[in-house]
Amino acid sequence: MIAHVHGKVAEKIANSVIIDVAGVGYEVTVALGDYEELLLDEEVKLYTYHHVREQAEELFGFSTLAAKKLFELLITVQGVGPKAALAILSLGNAEMVRNAIANSDSSFVAKANGVGKKSAERVVVDLADKVGLPTQYSTTTPVQTELNTSDEALEALIALGYTLADATKALEGVDPALSTSKRVTEALKS
Repeated sequence: MIAHVHGKVAEKIANSVIIDVAGVGYEVTVALGDYEELLLDEEVKLYTYHHVREQAEELFGFSTLAAKKLFELLITVQGVGPKAALAILSLGNAEMVRNAIANSDSSFVAKANGVGKKSAERVVVDLADKVGLPTQYSTTTPVQTELNTSDEALEALIALGYTLADATKALEGVDPALSTSKRVTEALKS
């Protein structure tokens, strides 16, 4: 399995980018938001999902680990393949999509290209309890909606199944000077 690719954006084609990794170009299909953010000749790291079929192998890339984990949940829903899951993730950032599913907002999910009303309802029914509780945003406290890819403790908590909001909250008050493993341990205690 190819877990991530790290290299320069060599080309942008339709909804894919070609990442040059030590002279080898990997074509990675990405969500609309990531496609717009990626710049040519920019050094990037994309978390990838390696999809193997009888006729083809495809890489789907995500700028955040949270988006990759949500993608993996979406493709477990009957009738939702990788392209439909990517279309759903193209509706907004991963936290926005996760929150829509948690709030049972099937009309939001149905806005994705190639996703009908019944598929959207199935996504909401199957995943509402798996994506966590809806996030209630207060106007006084800023909420992190994008994964800080330089914070390995935050990534580790998300990999353990925490939502971005829960992982961020768990790390509040934990000394950022501690090693990653100690920060994760402290966050799990709280």
